[in-house]
Amino acid sequence: MAKDFIGYQALADSALRGVVREALRRIEKQGLVGAHHFRITFKTGFPGVEIPDFLREQYPEEMMIILQHQFWGLKVKDNHFEVTLSFKKVPATLTIPFAALTQFADPGVAFGLQFREVDEDGELKPLSAPAPTPLSAPTPLTQPAKSEQPPAESGEEKSPAAPGEVVSLDAFRKK
Repeated sequence: MAKDFIGYQALADSALRGVVREALRRIEKQGLVGAHHFRITFKTGFPGVEIPDFLREQYPEEMMIILQHQFWGLKVKDNHFEVTLSFKKVPATLTIPFAALTQFADPGVAFGLQFREVDEDGELKPLSAPAPTPLSAPTPLTQPAKSEQPPAESGEEKSPAAPGEVVSLDAFRKK
């Protein structure tokens, strides 16, 4: 395969981080509407992440926050956002650069993104060992997370197709 001198993966990743930025800007202005709520996962050790020490000790690598009922002071900037959340009834302000994000999901509408890691220079890190999920690039999720799926009705367990996998439609056609 030819070398990508344009950097399409980095361009796509940047554009999808922009989706998160714009979604947060909308709730900054109008609040959450309907079933929308956000699950945001980020690298706690990423440069520019500002969280209280007790959270960094509890989550030394990665942390997920949920913006749904109780969050305050959301401020969205070009490269990061700030939000105040309550942890054991203690308010804490978090500052999270968009480059630190690893996942973003809005389970209320079954939408999600997973991002590749970005280094301090803003470059995408190469994929190392197999990722814990089948998604290795920023890819829209079209199905809810496995824990949110209802159990199979028949005795058979069918695993969902991996993103980008070709699936035959013959199994769904009436015979």
